[in-house]
Amino acid sequence: MKATWHDTTIAESDDTVVVEGNHYFPETSLDRAMFEASDHTSVCPWKGTAHYYHVVVDGQRNENAAWYYPEPKEAAQQIAGRVAFWKGVEVA
Repeated sequence: MKATWHDTTIAESDDTVVVEGNHYFPETSLDRAMFEASDHTSVCPWKGTAHYYHVVVDGQRNENAAWYYPEPKEAAQQIAGRVAFWKGVEVA
């Protein structure tokens, strides 16, 4: 699987976990130069508190386009150490 934004691969792995239709990539598969930490969080009742990254490609920033659960609840342990995408990031 590849995650791309503006025709640039930002993550690639053959080891993704699909939860609720979203592919969660291992953190080690991310091109870290294209990610900036965000202060944004959200809460899922069964997964826990999500934290976000901004995706930055060629000077263009996609706010909070990637999310992860640093301490997922027990029911979501399979996504520990993994990152998912939205907001125009293509996963295929």
